[in-house]
Amino acid sequence: MAGFKEVSAKRSSTRAYTAEKLTKEELDSILAAGLQAPSATNRQEIRFSVLDGSDPVIEELEQEKMRLRNAARGEHNAFYEAPTVIFLSAEDDFRWSKVDAGIAVQSMSLAAEDLGLGSLIVGSVYDAMRGEKREYFKEKMRIPADREFQIALAVGHKAAEKEPHTYDTDKQVVIV
Repeated sequence: MAGFKEVSAKRSSTRAYTAEKLTKEELDSILAAGLQAPSATNRQEIRFSVLDGSDPVIEELEQEKMRLRNAARGEHNAFYEAPTVIFLSAEDDFRWSKVDAGIAVQSMSLAAEDLGLGSLIVGSVYDAMRGEKREYFKEKMRIPADREFQIALAVGHKAAEKEPHTYDTDKQVVIV
């Protein structure tokens, strides 16, 4: 197991996956990272819906996303054909749900990297998940009635490597 600094430094968005499915142990480790993530007032309001990347609802969601954008379907779906997609939902009226979902998805992404897996944090389906077909998608993904989509994570075995982002501390950080 690598240290946090190493995992954090080498993690990048994966946009090419093999067809190999996650093992139960891999999926359990990733979900544990999300479940163990801190939440405001320890509310633990995040719910996780795990879908196989080949589930037909993934393609329906992509089509709805593109319809709303008045755009043609691209070569890849929003999840880059990852074998597993995890949708995070939360209480929409709880002030910190978006923050809590962000913390959970980042924890899961780092856990995936630590396991040697790739991941992609996906928000681009937000409008489709909250649009006219919202209830349909919630039902298909078994999102509880009192929860709304916040963010998703595509995860799988990497088919390609990508260099992590570079940054400029002098431009991005101010110490007061």
